Amino acid sequence: MTDQSTRDYDAIVIGAGFSGLAMLHHLREIGLRTLVVDGEDGIGGTWWVNRYPGVRTDSEYSYYSFSFSKEVRDEWTWTERYPSGDEVLSYLNFVADRLDLRKDIRLNARVDSAVYDEAANTWTVNLADGTHLTTKYLVSGMGVLSQAVYPDIPGIETFRGEKYHTAQWPRAGVDLAGKRVGLIGLGASGIQIVPVIASEVGEFFVFQRTPNFVVETNNDKVAEEDMAWLRANYDAVYEKAANHPFGVAMEPAEHSALEVSEEERRRIFEGKWNEGGFHFANECFTDLATNHEASELASEFIRSKIHEIVKDPEKAELLSPRTYSFNGKRVPTGHGYYNAFNHEHVHLIDTATTPITRISEKGIVVGDTEYELDVIIFATGFDAMTGTLTNIDIVGRGGRTLREKWAAEGLKSNLGINANGFPNFFMSLGPQTPYSNLIVPIQLGAQWLQRALKWAEENDIPYFEATPESEDWWRAETERTGRLTVMYTEGKKAKAWFLGENIPGKPEEFQVYMGGGQVYQQHCRELEESGYAALLYRQPATVQA
Repeated sequence: MTDQSTRDYDAIVIGAGFSGLAMLHHLREIGLRTLVVDGEDGIGGTWWVNRYPGVRTDSEYSYYSFSFSKEVRDEWTWTERYPSGDEVLSYLNFVADRLDLRKDIRLNARVDSAVYDEAANTWTVNLADGTHLTTKYLVSGMGVLSQAVYPDIPGIETFRGEKYHTAQWPRAGVDLAGKRVGLIGLGASGIQIVPVIASEVGEFFVFQRTPNFVVETNNDKVAEEDMAWLRANYDAVYEKAANHPFGVAMEPAEHSALEVSEEERRRIFEGKWNEGGFHFANECFTDLATNHEASELASEFIRSKIHEIVKDPEKAELLSPRTYSFNGKRVPTGHGYYNAFNHEHVHLIDTATTPITRISEKGIVVGDTEYELDVIIFATGFDAMTGTLTNIDIVGRGGRTLREKWAAEGLKSNLGINANGFPNFFMSLGPQTPYSNLIVPIQLGAQWLQRALKWAEENDIPYFEATPESEDWWRAETERTGRLTVMYTEGKKAKAWFLGENIPGKPEEFQVYMGGGQVYQQHCRELEESGYAALLYRQPATVQA
């Protein structure tokens, strides 16, 4: 048994990406002895793991960074509108160095389990190398897109060529020049990799089950005057992003797509399409995510753009979603994605009509047709939101794991921050937190937890633990707001990871809060203003016979 005086740390954070760095900085500021552990051998989290060709942000540089350090803001210079993975990694390493965070980060420290000792009110974090670390507070900063998944296709192990997952890309790179390459998976990662490798491979076979509505954009260089303007206006930019439903510094739309003329609607769609990226999703109209008729108008516009860009009408039609409408899945940005299919050596294989039956020694078999390949790339995504949390044993009261709790009760948390049965365990970007440009809720969440734990320490609160009632309320609210979106429109649904539908056997329930990031932050403020009432849960006393 370990008492407070002999604990190794006050707080341990799992993960050294954006969440881990923000948590470490803010918890150190209130005097907590804090350690970050990460199983990889470098800082960066998702950005350290994802090294595939074309990886970059889909949010613009001006709001894809922390605002809490004036030194970082003044000294760091972005070079691209949508920073590459390498540039994001450089930024995170700069943050770690400028804020002197490395001394409290332990790399190559993979967590096997974390176990709560109720008598001692202590978490023991067990590392793969046999090390045991004790702490009062345990924080997951493991990220939402880290637990890679492979498709359940027979014969994967029999393929004699090269196999790669976009989330496990060799750091030295892969020579694809002149090779026959097959790609399975067309979420954000697949959409980013297609135009980059299309020009170097010999033959490119893209196996598509469900097409995406891709909002194309451009990647201008950031000029010196752009950075000067940002440094002078950063607080206003960040405030704008923090008050936007999706955490972006964009102008709110003013009208429904249904209340303007067809001519005006087309003008607005064209303008925001040309502006690029999420400007189309967020600035056109108020109801593209909540009204199926409005969403379908945007869908038809994008389908017309696909047919305009892609010269082969059969390819263009295959790339045009028909089974769901715009915003029915997470919207990805593209950098020449559709134009890549104009290359004669880029082949689009429809696996919705004729599914992949197996992977052979020579390649991929669709129906009875075998496509011989030298390389197969799996861009098949992640067990998002919950995958990292259920992949290790996080053991709370009574020896029950978080995995077991969610399997038995459904996905439950209080605001995605913590869960009943797991005292002093907190999650950055936990399940049921907002659909957003993630840097905004990461920073706001770290600052919220800083204030909460400072209050707990000053008031001798032994632990925070979500009440069962708060979990039930937040689950109902997450489901309610999710069902108001086109993501849940019956008869027009896509297999969206927001609902866990990309993982066979995973229950269909909203993994993210769709009610708006600014609304979510108001709920967090109300919890704070209440004196954290919904976190002051006391386990009922055992009745003596």
